[in-house]
Amino acid sequence: MNGLTQLLEGAGTVDLRPSDEQAQLVDAFAALLGKESTSQRVRDAEPLGFDPDLWAMLGEMGVPAMAVAEADGGWGASMLDLELAAEVVGANLASAPVIETQVAARTLARLGPAGADLLAAVLAGERMVTMCPRRCSGPVAAMVPAGAVATDVLVFDGDRLLSVAIGQGRVVPENLGSMPVADIEIHEPTVLATGDEARVAFESGLDDWLVLLAGAMVGMTRRSLEIGVDYVREREAFGQKIGAFQAIGHRLADCKAAYDGAELLARQAAWAHVEEPDRYAELAAMAFAFASETARDTSYWSLHFHGGYGFMLEYDIQLYYRRSRAWANVVMDSRRAYRRVTDRRYGPAPTTAANPGATSTRGVAR
Repeated sequence: MNGLTQLLEGAGTVDLRPSDEQAQLVDAFAALLGKESTSQRVRDAEPLGFDPDLWAMLGEMGVPAMAVAEADGGWGASMLDLELAAEVVGANLASAPVIETQVAARTLARLGPAGADLLAAVLAGERMVTMCPRRCSGPVAAMVPAGAVATDVLVFDGDRLLSVAIGQGRVVPENLGSMPVADIEIHEPTVLATGDEARVAFESGLDDWLVLLAGAMVGMTRRSLEIGVDYVREREAFGQKIGAFQAIGHRLADCKAAYDGAELLARQAAWAHVEEPDRYAELAAMAFAFASETARDTSYWSLHFHGGYGFMLEYDIQLYYRRSRAWANVVMDSRRAYRRVTDRRYGPAPTTAANPGATSTRGVAR
């Protein structure tokens, strides 16, 4: 149990330590990914960033089904269960669309009968559905996570939530994070919801995405820190281990403190889904923003302390350095997430005569 959790418990707050059942879930994910998502397997999956064998194993484990309530045909895992699993996904840089498919499955379940057929196909392993995390105003949904390997994508155009079967009209760009992103042509979509129902389903899905990505960023941070600490314990300069230099030791200590905070915040956001639903959206964006910055900074310092070796493909830290930026920014950057926090707490910023360009940042990128 880390110090921040102890502090909050001492203040009479909430115990966010995993239960015995959650610990078993984490152990199961860690055992599978520790064996099947080694750094070599991650490299082998580049540049597309998709390992079909790993995805098949995760499908057998019930990854999409665990995200959906039992009443909708799933296993009924809580958001905290999913966040804890996402931490393991991030720590092992799993080359599989775990978060994307879980978010899409939960979004389809929210739509009731309108999403039932597609959800059933997802749970049966017949379709792989992802979601575009940005509003789409044209004929193409750009940089869709898992769009290069999915069969369908959920798209929100500002008034309608659509499902689009992905055909030949997709372009897969190269990207620094070796992610299976794609630009998807919106052709012959099926309307799943309109108006407020569509907006609420999309925004709720995006909140889930931010929490799970926060968890993945926490996992990346932990592993980046471990790699950095292991390296400075072994590397010598001027006759001593470089970890003995205060400039290095103090910086890594700062990274550890930030990691503890990011872990706590991500788990609290997931816990709030049931226990404090009125704060869930606010905490989701807050957790994502802080965790993404923490993963970015920790992987940077760990790579920096490797010196020139950090940029060599043979060293694992470069995998975390690249993905800590790419996985987060394909959804939104931390500045937009912090504005989302402000909107959720105080409401959208009004348009004024002195600031005619001010508009709400509620939601996603405009």
